[in-house]
Amino acid sequence: MSERKVLSKYYPPDFDPSKITRQRGPKNAGPKLSTVRLMAPFSMKCTHCGEFIYKGRKFNARKETTEDKYYNIAIFRFYIRCTRCSGEITFKTDPKNMDYECERGAKRNFEPWREAKLNEETEEERLDRLEKEEAERDAMKELETKVLDAKTEMAIADALDEIRSRNARNEKAERDGTRTDVQPDPADDRRRRQEEEDAEAARRAFADRAMPDIGEVEIDEELVDMPIETAPVAVFSKKPKEKKDFGAALGIKKKAPAPKPVARKTIPAPPSKLSAMLVAGYDSDDD
Repeated sequence: MSERKVLSKYYPPDFDPSKITRQRGPKNAGPKLSTVRLMAPFSMKCTHCGEFIYKGRKFNARKETTEDKYYNIAIFRFYIRCTRCSGEITFKTDPKNMDYECERGAKRNFEPWREAKLNEETEEERLDRLEKEEAERDAMKELETKVLDAKTEMAIADALDEIRSRNARNEKAERDGTRTDVQPDPADDRRRRQEEEDAEAARRAFADRAMPDIGEVEIDEELVDMPIETAPVAVFSKKPKEKKDFGAALGIKKKAPAPKPVARKTIPAPPSKLSAMLVAGYDSDDD
């Protein structure tokens, strides 16, 4: 143990470094193998003896680089042995699903979350579906374009037939020498005649129907010029609100107010003769 930690090595006296030559051995034609230490990536059951191997158990495995690739990602294969019967178990990487795939020697245990994940649509399947939908959409668009082109061609053909028929009528009229202008189309005459008949029938139908009386009254112009009498504006006065007798509602009887004393009128006594004489005496100017 201590020898591999020293910096200097022992060289014998007869050591000749020139005798050391570089040698090249034969290359392995088969797959590259290497020994690695790994843990079981999933829980499995050995098919030889039925031993249960839980996830995370450590093994000394042989690692092999296969020729298969997924999007330029190398796929590796691992060889391990069962801890009970030493049966060989093989599994490899699965970059597509970001998982491992059991090949032989063992059976992977059921995992419900993994089954649900596998049932989901993967990215590759989604891309394939989008490509198919795009292709179908392009096919429908191409079909619509073809139908539109066919309609356009039919319209152009009808216009050309009409121009040819018009030119033929003009040539026939020029040869006969009767008229050189374009003859009216009988179909247009029939269409115009039919429209006139329909308009006349509608006019007669509306003329025979009497208008309902809506009770209109004629207004004389003289009455319009007369001033309009306005009605007097109603004036509202504020009435005082009567006070409620809460005492009567509670059963309390109030004493009646005492009557006011009636003032007696005093009748003055008639003046006596003596007082009359004295008053008369004061009133005279003789004294």
